[in-house]
Amino acid sequence: MIRLALLRHGATAWNAEHRLQGRADLPLSEAGLAQLRGRRLPEAFRDRRWFVSPLQRAVATAEALDVPAAVEPALIEMDWGAYEGRTPAELRAAHGAAFAENEARGLDLQPPGGESPRAVQARLRPWLRGLAAAGADAGAVTHKGVIRALLAEACAWPMLGKPPVKLDWQCLHDFRITDDGRPELLAVNIPLAQPE
Repeated sequence: MIRLALLRHGATAWNAEHRLQGRADLPLSEAGLAQLRGRRLPEAFRDRRWFVSPLQRAVATAEALDVPAAVEPALIEMDWGAYEGRTPAELRAAHGAAFAENEARGLDLQPPGGESPRAVQARLRPWLRGLAAAGADAGAVTHKGVIRALLAEACAWPMLGKPPVKLDWQCLHDFRITDDGRPELLAVNIPLAQPE
């Protein structure tokens, strides 16, 4: 078994507006860059092999933290399809009961033209198996949807109701990956090293 630490990218303008931000390739906002300024990975995580989503907000986060990372397409954010760029409040107002019914599907929530969290889990499995086969601890700068999908699998959470643990999106979350590519939760909310 290996360990895999996950870190969400820094903030963008859409994050501040609570807009669903899937494949839209937005840059970090000034506030997001300021949040990362001077921070580093904790010492125990620096020697891992690091990967990053291809979207610029994740790449810029890795760069801001001085983390050399290989781009990994499997780490791209969930595809929100027709929901992209909208807030949940806007979607509830526009679609009423239909949106509520889709939300109530949890892992199988399927945005029109998009991807479900269960599909994200399936997309990640081959990459996770490859990591396990390589036999070295790793880390990834990725997205909220990817981290939530792995948390759901690790904790058998159907993505209904509150998550089994409250995640701080500015912290690392560490998982163990079994030889067959299944995630198991080890630790959450590991803070980044502060500026000296």
